[in-house]
Formats: sequence, structure tokens, C-alpha cells
Amino acid sequence: MSFYQLIVNAKWESWASTLVYLPEIVLCLTIVILLLLRLPRWGSRISSLGIALVGSVIAFVLSIPFETTAEANPEAATTAQPVSLLQEETSPNPPDIEASSEETKAYKQPGDTIFSGLIVYDGLTIFFRQLLILFVVALLILMGLTGIPDRDSGADVFTLILGATVGFSLMVSSNHLLIAFLGVEMASVPSYVLAGTLKGRRIASEAALKFALYGAGAAGVMLYGMSLMAGALGSAHLPTMAENLAQLTANGVDDRQLVLFLGGLMILVGLAFKLSAFPFHFWCPDVFEGATAEVDAFLSVASKAAAIGLLLRFAIGISGVPGEPIEAPAAVAQATSTEEAKNTFDILAISQTEATSLTFAAQADQEKTKLEEKPVTDPDSSVVPIQDLIVFLIGLMAALTTTFGNLAAYGQTNIKRLMAYSTIAHAGYLMMPVAAAVALLSKDQAGAQEAVASVVVYLIAYFFMNLGVFAIIALLRNRIRSEEIEDYAGIVRESPGLVVCFGILMFSLIGLPPLAGFLGKFWIFAALWEAGLITLLFIGGLNTFFSIFYYLRVLKVMVLSPEPDHRSPAAIPIISWPGLYVAALTVPVAILLVFWEPIRVYSLWAAADLFQ
Repeated sequence: MSFYQLIVNAKWESWASTLVYLPEIVLCLTIVILLLLRLPRWGSRISSLGIALVGSVIAFVLSIPFETTAEANPEAATTAQPVSLLQEETSPNPPDIEASSEETKAYKQPGDTIFSGLIVYDGLTIFFRQLLILFVVALLILMGLTGIPDRDSGADVFTLILGATVGFSLMVSSNHLLIAFLGVEMASVPSYVLAGTLKGRRIASEAALKFALYGAGAAGVMLYGMSLMAGALGSAHLPTMAENLAQLTANGVDDRQLVLFLGGLMILVGLAFKLSAFPFHFWCPDVFEGATAEVDAFLSVASKAAAIGLLLRFAIGISGVPGEPIEAPAAVAQATSTEEAKNTFDILAISQTEATSLTFAAQADQEKTKLEEKPVTDPDSSVVPIQDLIVFLIGLMAALTTTFGNLAAYGQTNIKRLMAYSTIAHAGYLMMPVAAAVALLSKDQAGAQEAVASVVVYLIAYFFMNLGVFAIIALLRNRIRSEEIEDYAGIVRESPGLVVCFGILMFSLIGLPPLAGFLGKFWIFAALWEAGLITLLFIGGLNTFFSIFYYLRVLKVMVLSPEPDHRSPAAIPIISWPGLYVAALTVPVAILLVFWEPIRVYSLWAAADLFQ
């Protein structure tokens, strides 16, 4: 390759990567606009909430991969991949370079890497990006309803939220340890400030200080662990690290193995802090109590989703060496798959065009068939001990986290502290299928894909469940000026619709059928059974039983306890903007099981590229 071709390739690689990264670029531009509006006097008359909301909606639209790239052959409809909104099929190739060259495409497809391999653009990246940005849109609407933050500090708070979201997006798409660490810090620093949003409140200031101190310590430990692993393996690029680690382990005992174990353990400490996993959970209850319910929702859903995404990338990326490319079986292009795909798109509202012959359903079926029909090669025996160690560490932490979170929630009198321990427990549930996926990696890749898909399903349910609960907490706080559970006594008499929604969300957090939480936990437990992690499955089921009582205790107070005389009126009609907002979050929790098939298809599609 000539120097000229090298320059042209670099230029078009950057352009193609930039097109894929448009949602994050839009969020960054929105941040710049919010900051610039603070300069002129007339800037205060423009709604910062409106600007943040518009920017987030545009970013979400740009993140939807509803077009397809088709090759000039009859089988293109079964082999093409969905691409992003602004990625044109007719984009020209760089001059003097053959159009068929993989590195000269003017667009990127799921499964490709961008920015010279630092970031991976695949189905999992698309899912997490959409989940995070959609959550920000819903959170901004909630903030508009509750009035927190106020108009003076709104631009600052929205800037912090959008900045943290860009960091979260980097975390879940990172293919390099340096990018992963930058993403963690970009997300963490704004989160520290958000925890102290309520000015003049000592408890909020203490929460922000504790969060920052614990976070700085965890970041230092994590960075040191990354430096140890990168130094021992000679690279910070995850696929390269996996290959070098397998080769190193195959050569027998080496002095570097202890360094690698210590480095991996330190990285796990940093991820455990972000997940608030036991025993690195200490910051979570205090921060949740001191911060506003709106910020708690952000930390509970967005932060946990990004952390579990990074854990998936690291655990699966470091413990498996990529295999040979898999040829697509001919049976994929059946008409039944296409019809199922069309119905899936109609339900998910991702594409309405008849011209789109490839869909998430067809692609998910194709990828799963690939994995099932792929000959089971003898995995490198050197990788198996690494996988066993990762399964043990993640499984142990998941079991301890879930058990501690559920048991510690029993003694709480503040609803936000109770939900903090609930968040800790659910972080444990989310870690369980990660252990299952790693355990199945060298035995049954289709089963490993199912395990990762269960994480996707659980996060979809968790999005609605936790945001709905924290929305009710925030709305009631504005009415009764309290977040103590005892002050919720008898609220059903004033706001029956709100209590019904709260009950549905609580039952779903427990995992009772036929609600969304049951769907997520059932798939997680199925993955544990498939992986042979019976002990972890038993612990998960036992903790589900434990969680029933502290969730129901809150409902008991709301329904059966008499109203206190000193409480302010708590009426929030369901036919009002706040009531409709809560109902909009509750309905998906109640009916998600009805759409089991499209959700299964979408989740399998999102998980497929992780195993290529």
C-alpha cells in the first residue's frame, strides 16, 4: 500500500467513524449550546430543558439503525446489516481504491470497529446507546414535571447529565482499555457533581463528597490494574490482549501470571464500584439518600447499564480468542423469517418501509443459526482456566451482592435508601448472566449468546421499573415534602391510580409473573441452568423470595396504614401530566410479556456480534 493510499484510507476511516458516532457528537454539540447560552443576557430566556430535550431526541433518532446496505447480488437481503440513519448505501469510495476493499467503505456496519479499532460498533453498542439516550429523554421529561433543577441551575445539571451519557456510551462501546477508562471518568466526574445538586443541603454535600472520594480511589485502583495488564500483555487492545493471554497461558507458568491476576482483580474492583457491587457498595445508600430522586434514577439505571456493558466487553473479550469467520447457512433466507422480521419492525417501530427486506429478526435468526451450526472446535485449552477464574470471581461477587442488597433493605425507613439497596441487589442479578456467558463461551456459543441476550431483556425491564419508582418518589416528595416510608401511609385514599402503578412496578421488581421483571429473571435463571451454575441459580431464586417482603412492606404502608394528620395533601390524579407520565412507564412493565417474541429477536440480534 502506497503512502497516498494510506492517507486516503485514514481519511475515509475517520469520516466513516464520525458518521457512526453522530449521536454522541449531537450530545456534545447540545452541551456546547447550553454552555454558550449562559453568556448573553437574553440566554436566560431560552429554556435549557427544551434545548437538552431536543438534542437528546435528535441523538436518539440518529442512533436508530433502520436502513440496510445491500450488495449487488440476489442474496444481499439476507446478508446485509442494518446501518445508522445517515450512512448512505450509495456513499462513494475513496479515489484510486477498489470499491470492494473492506477498509475503504464510506459507512460502518454492526460488527465493525471505528476510530482505528478503539471503539466497536455492533448490536450491543446500538442497544446500549439507544437505551441510554432514551433514558435521558425520559429523565428530562421527569425533571420538567418535578421542577428539579430550577431554571437558574438547569443548564448546569443538563450539561452534566449529557456529558455523563457520552461517557456511558464510550464505556459500552470500548474496544481498548484506554477508551474504557476515559469513558468511566467522563461518566463519573459529572455524576459526583450531580449527587450534590441540592444546594444548601448538608446531606447532599456529604453525599457528593463521599461519592467523589470513593470514586477517585476506585478509579486509581482500576487504572493501575489496566496498566499492569497492558504492560504484561504488551497491548491495551482487548482482542490482542485475549490472544496474547491465551498464548502466555499455553506456555505454562510465568512470572507475569500473578501480575495479570492482580491487574484483572483491580479492574474488577473499579467495575464493582460502578455497579455498587458488594463489598464496594458503601457509597450507594448515602449518595441515594442525599441526592434527589431524579439523580438517583440516573445513577440507578444509566450508570448500572453502562457498567454492566463494560463488564460484558471485558469479561467476554479477555476470556475468548476470536474464531474463524462463519459462513451463513442457506436456510436463513426463508420467507417465514422475512415475514417475522417485518412484524418485528412494526412492533418495535424501527422501520416502516416495505423496501427493507432484512430486519432484526432475520439477522438474529441468521446469527443464532451460525452459532448453532458452527462446528464445535476444540477450544484452546489455555483459555479454559482463564474463563473458570472469571466465572468464579463474577459469580461470587454476584451472589454476595444480591444477598447483601436484599437483606440490608429490610431495615430501611427511607424510601431512597431502600431503593439504593434494591439497586445493589439488581446489580447482582445483572452480573449472574455475565458469569453464565463466560462459562458457556468455549462450550456452547449459542447458549452464551442467550445469556448476553438475557442481560438485554433485563435492562429493558429495569429501565421502566426503576425509573417509574423513582418518578413516583419524586412526585410524592413535591407533595408531602418527605421521603420517609411512614409518611406514605394511606396514600391510596388520595392517589389510588398512583398506588396501583407503584404496586405493579414493585411486583415487577420482585419478579412476579406476568410482569416484565419476571421475563428478565426467568431468562437469567435459564441461562444459569444452561451454564450449569446451579448454586448461583439457587441463590438467585432464594433472593427473589427474600425481596418479596421489603417491597410489599412499602405497599402495606400505602394501602393499610391510616393517614397521618400532619401530612400535606398527596393527591396526584392519574389523569394529569405527572399521572400520565407514571402510567406511560408502568404500561410497558405490564404488557412486555405479550411482546416476548420481538423482544427475544431484538436481544439475540444485539448479543450476536459479541461472539464474532
